[in-house]
Amino acid sequence: MTDRDTVFVGSIPKFYDTLMVPLIFEAYAADLAELAAASAPRSVLETAAGSGVVARSLAPRLGADTRYVVTDLNQPMLDYAASRQGPDSRIEWRQADALALPFDDASFDVVCCQFGAMFFPDRVAGYGEARRVLREGGRFVFNVWDRIEENAFADDITNALATVFEHDPPRFLARTPHGYHDVALIREELSRTGYSDIRIETREKTSSSTSAREVATAYCLGTPLRNEIEARDADLLQLAMDRATDAIVKRYGKGPVAGKIQAHVIVAAG
Repeated sequence: MTDRDTVFVGSIPKFYDTLMVPLIFEAYAADLAELAAASAPRSVLETAAGSGVVARSLAPRLGADTRYVVTDLNQPMLDYAASRQGPDSRIEWRQADALALPFDDASFDVVCCQFGAMFFPDRVAGYGEARRVLREGGRFVFNVWDRIEENAFADDITNALATVFEHDPPRFLARTPHGYHDVALIREELSRTGYSDIRIETREKTSSSTSAREVATAYCLGTPLRNEIEARDADLLQLAMDRATDAIVKRYGKGPVAGKIQAHVIVAAG
């Protein structure tokens, strides 16, 4: 992971939420919200909340007296998430580092994290912090993407961009979002931080869009992949999007497109 992998600024949060979220995140957010709410928790902490897709799905499932703290390291993303959520006195929005949480021990019944663990500079530290703030019997609910080859559009776009930047292809998608998919490693790192009950389920879903161009725009403008492209040559951003579009059209056609996505969904308890 590079420093640019965690930079969600400028127009990226808006493109991320309006294009990437419905493309690949909403279905898994519903899964995560269902798992987080299953135990009727009185207090929930969300880390790496991004643009708030889980919050929008989870908040309606929580009790009237539930405390729900939504955090992210990136303030622009957190601000955008708060702006998308209706007024709700149960929710506290707070900038926080998942590796150094500003909360007391045993403060929450559930900690949840949607596709954030891959961005942790030290996952063991992040898992340890989640466990520290969980009450006895609490659960850590999170998900991570499977390998890029199991996620069609991400793989297609990564390969297409390699034809634009042959000597230094942008590898953000393979390196970070899809770079932490080894189930044995996930289980081992959770065990190392004291979790004893670890359940991991691999779930396949379908990613759909109205057009190949919309998919290319989502990935190239709505993720830190944009930072990688512009760092190489900002003048080639349009060409990169064109190549990504062409690759998806070639595989899926010119009309509405649909491709496989796959992720690991994890529930861990101490």
